[in-house]
Amino acid sequence: MPKFSYEAMNQSGQEVKDEIEAVSTEEALAKIRSLGYYPTKLRQKGGKKAATGKAAAGPAAKKRKKVGGLSRVKVKEITQFTRQLSTLQDAGLPILRSLRILEQQQKPGPLRLILRQVADDIEGGATLSEAMAGQPKAFDRLYCNMVQAGEAGGVLDVILQRLADFMERAQRLKRKVVGAMIYPVVVILFAVGIVAGIMIVVVPKFKDIFSDFGTTLPGPTQLLINMSTWFVEGKPPGWVVLLFSPIVLFALLKLTCMSQSGRYAVDTLKLKIPVLGNILAKTAVARFTRTLGTLLAAGVPILEAINITKDTSGNEVYARALANVHDEIREGESFANPLRAAKICDSIVVNMIDVGEETGDLDKMLIKIADNYDEEVETLVDGLVSLLEPVMVVILGGIVGFIVVSLFLPLVTLINSVSGGGGK
Repeated sequence: MPKFSYEAMNQSGQEVKDEIEAVSTEEALAKIRSLGYYPTKLRQKGGKKAATGKAAAGPAAKKRKKVGGLSRVKVKEITQFTRQLSTLQDAGLPILRSLRILEQQQKPGPLRLILRQVADDIEGGATLSEAMAGQPKAFDRLYCNMVQAGEAGGVLDVILQRLADFMERAQRLKRKVVGAMIYPVVVILFAVGIVAGIMIVVVPKFKDIFSDFGTTLPGPTQLLINMSTWFVEGKPPGWVVLLFSPIVLFALLKLTCMSQSGRYAVDTLKLKIPVLGNILAKTAVARFTRTLGTLLAAGVPILEAINITKDTSGNEVYARALANVHDEIREGESFANPLRAAKICDSIVVNMIDVGEETGDLDKMLIKIADNYDEEVETLVDGLVSLLEPVMVVILGGIVGFIVVSLFLPLVTLINSVSGGGGK
């Protein structure tokens, strides 16, 4: 009978390495699970790797390819599905039946097809986390590892509830920040459109009038006319530059962010922007502390939890700092000291983490930090919106005032010259 070497996690989250005899990969997986272990790697002795914790057995793996071309599922749909699945698991329904029920409730679309595939994979012998890991467009690494921890600890319903709470909080914060940016962006777009209209239509007409005066135009007026001429007749025209500059900048930004060093440079620059950089920094801290706290509370080992948090941090500066923390912890260091050395968090965050390590409640302390920072971000965003309104009014008023003064200065000069000539 073939022998298989395997690596697995026990119910305490500790790694187990051993060998087992089985006729096939499926039977080997079943025997390992019957021992109360969650298999992460499986290899036939003298053969190639048979399975891992992120891939299901043969037939299931083939079926996954059918949904490879689907678009990414919306986070809102995944959050709703997670909460519903948690409720069904809490009610004691088998996982396969729960998935079939939720599949039927979904509207036709990517999520319904993915849930059907996940259920088929489970029927083929995969666990829920294995089946979900095969659908990255719906379930990311954080999600799959949380589910894996819930399966290993027998608390899948609790983990799903925590996942739903985590995703809802993250979406609420994102909507808050995005919503705060809508007003200033719309105002700026309208202002640019109005100024462009003045440059293209109004100023050229005044230019024709001023050319008949036969006098030297004031400096502000000449500057305005030169800007209008460049805007309409430039090579290329100014309106083309104004229209396509954001697109070119966005494309350059995307190209820069394709490399790790480029992402690090861009994220570093973002954090140094006045006011906005502070909001982005606190948002990043809230995100990584909530992610890490949720994973630790679910029973995920700390090194694995930090790796997952690093990959889902959304900011390369914080990702590098967490990678360094991971390496230091592996060498026997505490969590707080390398985080303090990285200087990416306020001292109060590091001190709270230090206290959490000493008391054994690191997960709870991380969640508290995330809650506090979420509130601070909301306050900062409200303050930014309040600050932007008067700033935009002043800037727009200055632009309009410059245009009006520049256009009427020659008229004032002409009236004064006519008045002076009549007096003589």
